[in-house]
Amino acid sequence: QVQLVESGGGLVQPGGSLRLSCVASGGTISWYDMGWFRQAPGNERAWVAALTASGGNKYYADSVKGRFAISRNNAMNTMTLQMNDLKPEDTAVYYCAAKSKRNRDMGVASAYNNWGQGTQVTVSS
Repeated sequence: QVQLVESGGGLVQPGGSLRLSCVASGGTISWYDMGWFRQAPGNERAWVAALTASGGNKYYADSVKGRFAISRNNAMNTMTLQMNDLKPEDTAVYYCAAKSKRNRDMGVASAYNNWGQGTQVTVSS
């Protein structure tokens, strides 16, 4: 089981950018599909983006398509989420997650085995 730690959250103005990082320890992420989820106050955890273990296939929620980019570096055991043109509705705690059952249920939170503790992203003027 890998342990995941997110960083890079913060306060940004609308239209700004942030880059979130997820660092894994205790094992290699190369065996895992990985994803980003977010949870705003009063809302359920929502899927944002995911990519397969090799990084060859990437998937995005409609709400972030064209603005966010997910990537991974298996050699460095890291995953990133580049977020551009941020909107107030992007405000949430962002979580990275990993799952061992590959190539299916990429946007389903319950399919993920390992979670980080989350990093807060606030988009406000």
